[in-house]
Amino acid sequence: MRIHLGTDHAGLDFSRHLLDHLSAAGHEVIDHGPTDYDPIDDYPSFCINAALAVVRDQRAGVEALGIVFGGSGNGEAIAANKVNGARAALVWSHSTALLARQHNDANLIAIGARQHTVDEAVAFIDTFINEPFSFEERHARRIAQLAEYEATGAIAGIHVGADVITASN
Repeated sequence: MRIHLGTDHAGLDFSRHLLDHLSAAGHEVIDHGPTDYDPIDDYPSFCINAALAVVRDQRAGVEALGIVFGGSGNGEAIAANKVNGARAALVWSHSTALLARQHNDANLIAIGARQHTVDEAVAFIDTFINEPFSFEERHARRIAQLAEYEATGAIAGIHVGADVITASN
């Protein structure tokens, strides 16, 4: 499988370790940077580039996933999710890694490098990579709704908009 990595200075050491770990496991690893430590670098371009590559590969029929890192993983997930077709999940446990694939068919995960040890992160990543999407109808339906909204700004038959009536109205 092809694995795309993107990070910032906070995840640079993790990405170097992962490059070795994932390559040893037989994966083709593409590192979208950074290559050198810069304490004031910005994660968006690295994470967006990783997400763009994952989506491009998947659309071309290449089996690919992505991993983005930062201090918390939050900004990195947000950046990756700006890419049309990317489904990046913030992972902080074995369960969230498993469910990201089983239920959400996530094609990228974000992990906080300052929140976990390298061994914990590797375990989450191995779980994510090895777990297939369940293809259960309810999960496939939800993913299709997200893709439809992403493409059209609407979900057929379902009202989506800022004028949604709340219980307090």
